[in-house]
Amino acid sequence: MANFNIDAKQDMTYDAIVIGSGISGGWAAKELCEKGLKTLVLERGRIVEHVTDYPTMTLDPWDTELRGSLTPEQKAKHPKGIRSGFIGANNEHFHANDVENPYTEVKPFLWVRAHQMGGRSLLWGKQCYRWSDLDFEANLKDGHGVDWPIRYNDLAPWYTHVEKFAGISGEALGLPQLPDSHFLPPMELNCVEKHVKERIEKEYNGRNMIIGRVAHLTEPINGRGKCQFRNRCDRGCPYGAYFSSNAVTLPAANATGNLTIRPFSIAQSIIYDDESGKATGVRIIDSETGEFMEYHAKIIFCNASTLSSTQILMNSTSDRHPNGLGNASGELGHNLMDHTYRVGAMGKVPGFEDQYYKGRRPNGIYIPRYYNLDEQTKTDNFVRGFGFQGSGGRAGWGAGSNQENFGADFKDGLMKPGPWEFFITGFAECLPNHENKVYLNKEVLDKWGQPTLSIDAEWGENELAMNKQIRKDAKEMLERAGLQDITDFDNEHEMGYGIHEMGTARMGRDPKTSVLNGNNQVHGANNVFVTDGACMTSSSCVNPSLTYMALTARAANFAVSELKKNNL
Repeated sequence: MANFNIDAKQDMTYDAIVIGSGISGGWAAKELCEKGLKTLVLERGRIVEHVTDYPTMTLDPWDTELRGSLTPEQKAKHPKGIRSGFIGANNEHFHANDVENPYTEVKPFLWVRAHQMGGRSLLWGKQCYRWSDLDFEANLKDGHGVDWPIRYNDLAPWYTHVEKFAGISGEALGLPQLPDSHFLPPMELNCVEKHVKERIEKEYNGRNMIIGRVAHLTEPINGRGKCQFRNRCDRGCPYGAYFSSNAVTLPAANATGNLTIRPFSIAQSIIYDDESGKATGVRIIDSETGEFMEYHAKIIFCNASTLSSTQILMNSTSDRHPNGLGNASGELGHNLMDHTYRVGAMGKVPGFEDQYYKGRRPNGIYIPRYYNLDEQTKTDNFVRGFGFQGSGGRAGWGAGSNQENFGADFKDGLMKPGPWEFFITGFAECLPNHENKVYLNKEVLDKWGQPTLSIDAEWGENELAMNKQIRKDAKEMLERAGLQDITDFDNEHEMGYGIHEMGTARMGRDPKTSVLNGNNQVHGANNVFVTDGACMTSSSCVNPSLTYMALTARAANFAVSELKKNNL
């Protein structure tokens, strides 16, 4: 995938500008380019060519200096990000430098960022689940937040549209709380997972345990190879088997001849014309030279990632929008959400010593939400609900770590697989809360002299109540499934660890209480669209990226239609 057009001349006017090239930005670029719009993608980091720029994609642990651990120099670049536990020597080059990009934690918050072409689409977990009307109607029904301006039926055809191109493997269940996708064949549960599934579904009416629904190809499509079960996804997949902007959407956009990508382009603000009531372009800082430049377009898609998109809107001030573009409601920066994480249980599964599994499947199990679906499943302990992710496997080489043993017998023992183990961890929905917010900090500047973000957010009583239930249910399910040596846990953590930050520029029905309308247009600047996580009005309890993709494709289709009618 070579020969991207990166020759973006200053002051050039395009049909469309897309800020960011991650999951939603890549989709915006693809949809706009395929509809004939000359589109400029502004990427604040470097170009990452598919395959060519995946330097660690085939390395084994012994091929790296510290067997995959970070060097002191690498750790120094990521004083915040390393708290996630997801940064290692094999993917460190895809994580943003925290020192150059500081932020202030008014309350503890982990913000994981990736500044290069493809963004976090090179690093994400690829779990893909549709939302249902249970999610889109929740705010209206229980009074938390504002009502979504759309429902499941508005998004259903766009879910199908993106699923067919991205490639989602999974199995259909017909569950109302977890609508089925357009699926490729599912990956297979291993023998222990099948056993636990059988026991849980027998013990509990209405609880299902399924293989995860993931953006991994289980059969080749569109010239991409199927998953090889290497589980080295966060290094970049040379087969294009998992969905990333670099392997999937940006090549499609590039094939039209309508795409220009400008790397090292920090979107400083969106330029707004008070007289016309429209945005006219984007002001950038060249991250290599520090030079300010302006690019112009008829429509602008802001897809810099949740908090970065909001930061750009906050920086975009004018006479009509003195407090940030689209902030007449005062809601810009508010209602930050994430998913709770790292609460659950683990244990050993007796038996099955004569069985093993093949490969390193980059996927696990999923237990869909089972609380507050209807009157029969209603609880007074909390509103909304949670689901579980996890997996089963056999202890291997790691069983010998931190032991004082040595000698031939010890080494021979390491060649024998250990006991079967199984774990589940819960992901709980976070309620929209006006007090969970971000705002510009003009005292702390980044490497380029720009204001940074202060993040002031924490879990509320409802999230903490769900975490207690998650821990209790996890332990009970594993006990009933026959596991032994069970340990339940709550590794208490701040917001951000789920890396599912959402909200801060929410959609809504009323400009007085929202930043965006039902087509993802900014109130007061209808040629600006925000379709990444910033637009979310609530958080559901399932992974959100598939919904970002569908919202982006839907908004792009609407934008082009309106552009042709001269309404933008």
